[in-house]
Amino acid sequence: MTPAPALQAVFWDMDGTLVDTEPYWFAAEKELMARFGVTWTDEQAMELVGNALPDSARRLQEAGAHLGAREILDTMLASVVRKVQEEIPWRPGAREMLAELNAAGVPNAMVTMSESTLARVIADQLPEGTFRFLVTGEMVTLGKPDPEPYLLAAKLMGEELGTSVDLDRVVAVEDSRPGVASAKASGAVTVAVPNAVDVPEQPGITRWETLAGRTVADLEALVAERASLQV
Repeated sequence: MTPAPALQAVFWDMDGTLVDTEPYWFAAEKELMARFGVTWTDEQAMELVGNALPDSARRLQEAGAHLGAREILDTMLASVVRKVQEEIPWRPGAREMLAELNAAGVPNAMVTMSESTLARVIADQLPEGTFRFLVTGEMVTLGKPDPEPYLLAAKLMGEELGTSVDLDRVVAVEDSRPGVASAKASGAVTVAVPNAVDVPEQPGITRWETLAGRTVADLEALVAERASLQV
């Protein structure tokens, strides 16, 4: 029998996947829009979940935020960073799985559309070396749902490991529709763990209700399953 292919790396979304920061973003958007007399609803906020930040800034401008895109992003990032520095709302099972992956020698990277200002605050609260590197929103031309963030992560991981990265052996963990679309389009084995918004069942992804109780063996099984479908 041919041995099952090994899990090569795991790529992690941040907002909503590692940490439940979506309520912080919702509050930041509402505070910003209130400055212009605009009521911003949870339904409108949920439409932005997982999007590239410049896209979200454009939506806020269209809704009445009379500021430049950069000022919008800086204002919201500052608000979310303040809240995160007070309390980081970790998602169930995320830190446990990261610890198990690192103990097993499986490299991890963060792939987020948030900017490094926020991503670094989160990463710094985990054991040193948890992530080999971070891919953040300002590093890509096209954000999620485009596959560019995950393709960049694969390139950087290959440089980090000194070998080519096979996205059929990489698991991407996401919580939003744009994120799932990005990961799936890149060719990564995609796991959806919905949080603020639902991610419906669809071909080519695995949907888990939570990471709590999940193990490295579960991720390895997904890689093996992908390989079996390609035989």
